[in-house]
Amino acid sequence: MAISARSHAMIYAAATVWLAVMVLLAWGVHCLWSSIAKPRTVNGVLLPGTLIAQLGQIVGLLITGGTVNTSGATRGEDKGSPAGDSGPQPKIPIIGPVIVALLPMAALGAALYVVMMKLGVPVLARMPKDPIPMELPATMSAFWDQLRGVISLAEATLNAVRSPENTNWHVAVFVYLMICLTVRMAPLPGNARGHIGAVVVLGAVAWLTGTVTPGIPEIILGAWPILSLAVGSLLLLLMISLIARGVFSAFQMMMTIC
Repeated sequence: MAISARSHAMIYAAATVWLAVMVLLAWGVHCLWSSIAKPRTVNGVLLPGTLIAQLGQIVGLLITGGTVNTSGATRGEDKGSPAGDSGPQPKIPIIGPVIVALLPMAALGAALYVVMMKLGVPVLARMPKDPIPMELPATMSAFWDQLRGVISLAEATLNAVRSPENTNWHVAVFVYLMICLTVRMAPLPGNARGHIGAVVVLGAVAWLTGTVTPGIPEIILGAWPILSLAVGSLLLLLMISLIARGVFSAFQMMMTIC
């Protein structure tokens, strides 16, 4: 697909914003799950994504001069908040936290791409042809239109997964791995700012690379359905998690009264 030069900046900006939305949705889901069950249990259930995220974190800490030990890499997540300042920290200021966040994100993104290409094609084929918008809203009307579109995307994601054609074990494995990889996009312990900074850096690097290397916008467009499915899945998980959290809180209140 040919893309005009004036549309390049909008594509980079939209991709950055939607990636940030993906990270925030993952953060919300992880926090809700960690409020219902122990964080260690949640991370154990998300084991494939947890291993990739922790491996990327360890490599990032080694690059930035941080001290790595077996207990320190996971200690912060046992306190229930991915943003808790209790894990090992890089020694390089400002850029260090960004690197420590960027490597797990890149590793999880690469793993998610492979999983979707190997196992998720049937689900991707049933997703809507007009996924998340590639333009940022310029008016309040456009903002609400996009918000309604994202809600519809969550519904379309559920329908694609529940389709009668998608009942084999490959799709079940794909859904599990997609959940593990997308939810583990949540910020690492004590590094929420670095995580948001990593999203901005990714967008800036893509834009700078695109100014000297042709084809970057086309690559982003090729990955857009994957980003759309990830955002739709996380929004669906957030909705379900909010309902589950409400039921859990109501049950706890009833048990206290009784």
